Amino acid sequence: MLKQKRIYDQIETSDGYRMLVDRLWPRGISKEKAKLDSWEKNIAPTNETPKSFPPRRN
Repeated sequence: MLKQKRIYDQIETSDGYRMLVDRLWPRGISKEKAKLDSWEKNIAPTNETPKSFPPRRN
């Protein structure tokens, strides 16, 4: 099973293997606090990817 969470969400024992998929390290989170098993920069979306989606309307 795959579970998606924000790195800012509370860490739970049920999280299992914790992987960050992002090119940049998130602000305000130390590597110790993140408690990640891996950081996969190479499979994260490119900087151009978000530009191909229309802006969100609230």
